[in-house]
Amino acid sequence: MKLTALEQEWQRRVRSEPDLLFDIHHAVGGPFHVVYPQQFEQNLRSFQEVLAVHRVPGRVYYGKKANKAGCWLDVVADFDGSVDVASEPELVHALAHGVRGRDIGVTGAAKSAELLRLAARHDCVVAVDALDELERLAEIAGRSGRVRILLRRLPPNAPHSRFGLSEPDLEAAVTRCGQLDAVDLIGFSFHLDGYQVRPRAELAYDLITLCAKAKAQGHPISAISIGGGFACSYLSEADWAAFTERGTGQLFHAGKRFDKFYPYAQGPNGAAMLDAILTTGFDGRTLADHLRANDVELFLEPGRALLIDAGFTAFPVLGFKRNADHGITTVQGLSMSVSEQWKGSEFLPDPILLPRNADSAATPIASCVGGSSCMEYDVLTWRKIILPQRPEFGDLLLYPNTAGYQMDKNESEFHQLPLPPKVVVTDDGDRLHWRLDR
Repeated sequence: MKLTALEQEWQRRVRSEPDLLFDIHHAVGGPFHVVYPQQFEQNLRSFQEVLAVHRVPGRVYYGKKANKAGCWLDVVADFDGSVDVASEPELVHALAHGVRGRDIGVTGAAKSAELLRLAARHDCVVAVDALDELERLAEIAGRSGRVRILLRRLPPNAPHSRFGLSEPDLEAAVTRCGQLDAVDLIGFSFHLDGYQVRPRAELAYDLITLCAKAKAQGHPISAISIGGGFACSYLSEADWAAFTERGTGQLFHAGKRFDKFYPYAQGPNGAAMLDAILTTGFDGRTLADHLRANDVELFLEPGRALLIDAGFTAFPVLGFKRNADHGITTVQGLSMSVSEQWKGSEFLPDPILLPRNADSAATPIASCVGGSSCMEYDVLTWRKIILPQRPEFGDLLLYPNTAGYQMDKNESEFHQLPLPPKVVVTDDGDRLHWRLDR
């Protein structure tokens, strides 16, 4: 069955100029990722516009872990965005692309002393995850400068999460912040798994209440962060419904089965999900009303939702052979460049064959897709996809919409193969340009 990827016009335009992609392949000599910062800019603006429509002051922090390219950071710096980082190299990378320290948030689990020192020196906002981390940060801030913090709350419905402060620890942390000279408690944060609107709105409302209590204790409270997890769609609802109803091992090479998949069609998506959160009602008023009434800014940390539709991956075809009722296409590259496979799942949108010699009279052919390593499980696509013609050496197989978490989350130089470079494509209105990402 076909699972045709949802695509933006820029992706179709790049494909309609096949010499462009074959020229890039000639230049880089292997697989490569295409990234399109203009789509990222559009996605960022859509979130910012929702905040503006609801008259809610806030910051959109790009969750940098979702993709390592530097071109996204240029957009963040130029269009009043922010960046969420969780390591010293990520923070340095953001600074190097012009993102100001005050527009950088530092999250994650227990943080290194080097990361905390750099965050304090550059006026970053630090999400504190534990009482001992608060003490270490206070000591570092005493030497490196005052630091603004959020206290990360353990979600009540996820008591076994390794992230966030429990209720007793959160109360102790608020009290302790009042005793520390170099630490300014500016608010609270959380992150929820899943893509539901109501739980995020409810926990945000609870944090507003916490803000009021902390403000009454003299803390300079100004913000809450609701983290990321903004829904995205890769497929049409009809295709996704058909797959979930009929998906069986017969659709996959070697009878492969998977326990779960990312929800490839869902809603509301992206900025529309933020709008739904802000319009959720409490006590006769919306969450946006409560944020304004309490003079609380809203921070959010989308990653995938800023990268949706902003990139794809190209694998050169090395060969094709028959295997029982379907073929096996082998590409130059590894399945670690499509990270879903390494989470015990499958990246489901159909890859797109870009042949050097298109044959309109060819018979479509079913094939799975394997990587070029010597490992049996190095498979990019277990599902038997339908290709318009037999793949040949030198063709390109394009995996659509891979910018969010797929491109580089698990990439490895296994077999001493170089990592696929990221190629930045831009459109000046008259023609497309490309360069390597910095």
